[in-house]
Parts: sequence; structure tokens; C-alpha cells
Amino acid sequence: MLLTIDVGNTNTVIGCFEGEHLAESWRIKTDARATADEIALLLRGLLADQPKPDGIAACSTVPAVLHELRWVFERYYSDVAVVIVEPGVKTGVPILYDNPREVGADRIVNALAAFHLFGGPAIVVDFGTSTNFDVVSDRGEFLGGALAPGIEISVDALAARAARLLKVELVRPRSVIGKSTVEALQSGIIFGFAGQIDGLVRRIAAELDADPVVVATGGLATLVMDEAETITEHEPDLTLIGLRLVFERNRD
Repeated sequence: MLLTIDVGNTNTVIGCFEGEHLAESWRIKTDARATADEIALLLRGLLADQPKPDGIAACSTVPAVLHELRWVFERYYSDVAVVIVEPGVKTGVPILYDNPREVGADRIVNALAAFHLFGGPAIVVDFGTSTNFDVVSDRGEFLGGALAPGIEISVDALAARAARLLKVELVRPRSVIGKSTVEALQSGIIFGFAGQIDGLVRRIAAELDADPVVVATGGLATLVMDEAETITEHEPDLTLIGLRLVFERNRD
């Protein structure tokens, strides 16, 4: 069994693969203050009904958690092959970026998985703490992309800075023209972000001079993907699949 761990700024996603099949997965809140022992206890509880992993693949955008994860692997999984996606690890993805070390490991892993599943050119729209637009060429190269504030960050900022605007349930309103403050907020969030996605995707496609596959992923993708006209595929487990592919490239 391969254990995959994707640590994001807001959530951590954990998955168990049996071969190419994702047998089980969990999404939990990321706690940058968690110690190695606390993380180990969490993993022990989640994996209680799973076979012991014979491999681990991980990536993290939170340095504090990555530091603790290294201790977890050394102390509790010392006999297990571990691959952490970081500079020097083989991914098979050429990074055409001014400074490749600036690119988050999750973005590279997503690019790898998108090209593996759908070919290229492709645009990965990852709905997380930020909304990432990652562009993959027809040869599987990571070309760069765009980063925008995520849905939850925007909602939290609006509620914090506007005295009479509160956080609302993120569901599709009855119409674009809201008939109440709640519906007006829902309209601005749901349809506004859908418009942002379509606008950026079309501009990227124009620069590529191509018709790319547009893959939605991330925990918040389902909120707006049905309203976005340019999204063609949805793969909620894209990062975990990419981690599996990286592990296979580095298992030797």
C-alpha cells in the first residue's frame, strides 16, 4: 500500500493506493503547530484499518509541517521507502520558470498528473487557499501560470472588512440578481469566481494559441465548476495521483 500525503495551507489530504487504485482518502485541517508525535497519532488512527504502507509519497506547502513530517517518517516509518517532492526529486516535468525553486511542489505534481491523465496542453485550476492556474505544454512541460486569492480567503476578507456583510453558505443563489444580502453575496462569490476562471483560462488559451484541457481540482472546485464554461474535466484526487506517479519514478 502506498501512503500519499498532500499538505496544503488550509487542508491536508491523505490517500492510500493499492496499485493505481485510490482505496481510501481523508481531508483534514492543516495545523502548522502540530508536532511529529501528534501527526503520527493522527496517521495511526486513520490507517488503523489499512495495511501497513510499503511506500510513502508526500509534498507540502507548509515548511513547519514538512519539518515535522520528516521526523514522523524517520521515527515511525524508518523501514518504509519515502519520497518527498522537493528540488532534486525526479518528477519528469521540465519546469520552464525563471526560478524553478519558487514553484510549489503541489503545482508540479498536479501538472504531472494532468498530463498523465489528459495529455497536453492543459490548464490545472486548483481551488485551494489560493486559486492556482497551472499551464502544461503539449510536451508535459510546466510553463507557469497565474495565482489568485482563493474563495475562502476572499469570503473571510469580505466578512472581516465589511461590518454588515457576514459569511454565508456557499451555494448557488436563485439568480444572478440577488434579492437579499445573502443571495447578493452568493451571486458575487459563485458567479464572480466562475467569471474569473473563464476569463483567465481564455487569456491563457489565447497565449498558447491552442484549445487546452482544463482540469479542476481542489476541495472547493465543486462550488463553481458547474458555472464555469471553460472547465472540461474534474479530478478531485489529482495531487494524490501525481504523488503516486512521482513515487513510481523514484522508487529505485
